[in-house]
This record gives sequence, C-alpha cells and structure tokens, in this order.
Amino acid sequence: MGFDPGRSAVLVVDMLNDFLEPTGAMPLPEGHRLYEPIRRLLATARAHGSAVIWVCDTHPPGDREFDKRSVHCLTGTWGAQIVEALQPPDDEYRVPKRRYSGFYETDLDLRLRELGIAHVILTGVVTNICVRSTAHDAFFRGYDVIVVQDCVAATGEREQESSLYDIDTHFGTVSGLDEVLTVFERAGPR
Repeated sequence: MGFDPGRSAVLVVDMLNDFLEPTGAMPLPEGHRLYEPIRRLLATARAHGSAVIWVCDTHPPGDREFDKRSVHCLTGTWGAQIVEALQPPDDEYRVPKRRYSGFYETDLDLRLRELGIAHVILTGVVTNICVRSTAHDAFFRGYDVIVVQDCVAATGEREQESSLYDIDTHFGTVSGLDEVLTVFERAGPR
C-alpha cells in the first residue's frame, strides 16, 4: 500500500452525536473506541498536508430515508453535530449528505477534484452502510480507496468482517492504522 499525502484526503464519515452518544437516536456502543485512533490519524494527516473532510449525515423532517431508518440527524439539531471528542477546526470542510454515500448528490467529488486528490482514506461509522457506500462511490469515480480498519465500526462483527473483506477484494485497500501512519512518516513532514 502506498499513497501521496499531498494528494490524499481523510474522509471522516458520520462521527455524529446521534450515532455515537448514548442519548443519540441510533447509538453504536462501540463507536467510542474510534475516537483515539481517528485523532491519531487526523493529527498525522494534517501534519503531512493531507486534506481532512467531514462527511455528515443531515436530514430534513420527513426525509424518505426515514421510511427505512429511524429518524436521525435532523438538520440543525444536536444529533447532527460532530461529536465533541473530535471537534474539527472551523476551516476543515464539511459535506452534508442525505443518503448513505458521501458522494450521492453532494459536492464531495467536486471538492476532491479541486484539491487534486487521488487517494481517499476512509474512517467513521458505520462500515457496512455509509462507509461502504462512500468507498464504492469513490472507487467508481477513480479514487484510490483506503479504509483504516482501526478507524471504522459496523453494526456488528459479522457486518464489519464482511464489509472489510468486500472492500479489500473489490473496491480498495483495507489497512491497519499503524501501516497507514508508516506511509505518512516515510513521506516526511509537509
């Protein structure tokens, strides 16, 4: 595995209160284990000149997605906010999305192309829905896809294993955090 940090973007998918906090609409209990590895990855990526983009689920009342899923991440509510443990600086780009993929009907692809990005490094929740959908669409658009297995969590162990296997086999590379950090370090600081 290899990538150019200057042409890479870390996509942080749906690290939001409704998905991670106990009082959220659809909390993922093991999601808190992602905070520290994601913080490590983000600090290294920033130091090496990689872009960091926050992909954030946000919905108007009555969104059709609620036909399949519980009401969650309503626009302008606490539930749709990035968790306090990962608060990004104001200058990092946020992409609101209404469907599972960060690319569907958003300006994410345009933003990545404007930045000259070739490699997307995916983190966040949940592996088997939004992370996976975003990985598929990134691959379909010609990006080199890397999913950091220490920085993603699924709705269950079976779903995590299956999704990571499929992504690694068909859509990109699944790698551990230490291996990704080593690639950054080899490239040297920006």
